[in-house]
Amino acid sequence: MPIPEDVTGDEIDKDVRQELQSLPKTLAEDVAKNLVMVARLIDEEPERAYGYSRVALRLASRVAAVREAAGFAAYATQKYSEALAEFRAARRMTGTVDLWPMMADCERGLGRPEKALDMAGAPEVQKLDKAGQVEMRLVAAGARRDMDQLDAAIVTLQSPELASNSVQPWTARLRYAYADALLAVGRESEAREWFAKAVEADRDGSTDASDRLAELDGVEFVDALHEDEDEAEAPAETAAEPAKADADTSESASANDGDAESTAPAEDDGDKD
Repeated sequence: MPIPEDVTGDEIDKDVRQELQSLPKTLAEDVAKNLVMVARLIDEEPERAYGYSRVALRLASRVAAVREAAGFAAYATQKYSEALAEFRAARRMTGTVDLWPMMADCERGLGRPEKALDMAGAPEVQKLDKAGQVEMRLVAAGARRDMDQLDAAIVTLQSPELASNSVQPWTARLRYAYADALLAVGRESEAREWFAKAVEADRDGSTDASDRLAELDGVEFVDALHEDEDEAEAPAETAAEPAKADADTSESASANDGDAESTAPAEDDGDKD
C-alpha cells in the first residue's frame, strides 16, 4: 500500500521504535511507516488502517507492537475474532494485562457477554491501572446491557471514579455511559443531569453528550445547507411566493452502549470485545 512522502516512520512512539530495533534497519523503517499510517487512519478510515496493519503484520509478526496495532485495526473494523487473536498474541509476547479490557470487549462483540463478565471478575483486573479498571467497568456494564440487565448495568457504573469531581481522560465516557444507562430505564431527569456532567468533562469531543443533552431539552437543529439547496432548486415562478419553513431537521447522534471502551476498550464505545 502506498505511503505518503511526509511519513518517515520517526513519528512512532519511542517504545515502539525500540521494539523495532530487533529488525534489520530497512525493514524496521518500512514497518514503522505502516504503523504510522494505522495510527493516522484508524479513527476516520478504519478499513484503510486495517490494510496497513496487515502489511506491518506480514513484515514483522513477531513484534508485539505490530500485533497490538493489528488488533486495534481489526477491532475498529468490527473483526472481533481477529482482534481478539491479535490481542492475545500481544499479551503473550509482553506478559502485561493492559489489553485485558479490549479482549473482554471483543468477547462482547462476538456475542459472548457472559465471557466478558467472567473476565471482569478475573484477577487480571486488579493488575490494571486506574484507567484500565475504568475501561473494564465500562465493558462490564455494556455486557450487562447486552443481557438486558439494565439495572445491573447502572450499579456496575456507580463507583468512586463516577462520583469524583476530578476530570480524567476517561471521565466523560464514564459519565456518558451512566447517563445512557439511566435513560434506558426511563430515569430521564437523572440522565439529563449526567449528560450535562459528561459535557463538562468532554474537552476533546470524544462523545456526543452535547447532542444527547439538546435532544432531551427538545432542541431541534436546522440544516441550513439543505435549506439553501431546496431554495436553489425551486421553480422560478414560485420564487416570489412567501418562504416556507421546509428546512430538514437533523436527528441528534445516537449514543454508544456505554462500553469503551476507546478507544480503548470499552463501553462501547465501539467494537466489542
